[in-house]
Amino acid sequence: MIPAVILVVFPFAMAYAAFSDLVSMTIANRVSVVLVLAFTAVALAIGMPLADIAQHFGVAAICLVVTFGCFALGWMGGGDAKLIAATALWFGPTTALVEYFLWGSVFGGILTLGLLAVRGTMAPVTGVDFFDHLLQSDTGIPYGIGLGAAGLFVYSSSDWVALAVRGVV
Repeated sequence: MIPAVILVVFPFAMAYAAFSDLVSMTIANRVSVVLVLAFTAVALAIGMPLADIAQHFGVAAICLVVTFGCFALGWMGGGDAKLIAATALWFGPTTALVEYFLWGSVFGGILTLGLLAVRGTMAPVTGVDFFDHLLQSDTGIPYGIGLGAAGLFVYSSSDWVALAVRGVV
């Protein structure tokens, strides 16, 4: 059961966050809540030491404070801030978290540049509501797409997946 949770919940949450940000420019709170609850359940089920769990939560709290500062300044959306913190909870104080930030920046940058290029060449008259909304120059960037892609990319080679595939849990 635990391997299934490891292999399904995190990837599904990342994909759902990316898709939802694409079509509605929002990432529902339930995505972050599911990630936090699933991490807690899995960490306890595999016998992760409480000190390690506390470190993971500490990293997530730091990420939440920093990203909510960015949200308060208007630099990012609230859903993105919560998604980063919930993702940081899973990666904890590891190099996977650094990779997540790096790949989130790369994928988010490519998304931003691509959207700006498309906005410069296409008018928002395609007839597809969410796409027309994305083409409007005053619409933000659905950065959850880049964050979701980065989460999936890094998670696929993480200790979590290795643990589930080996069947150790």
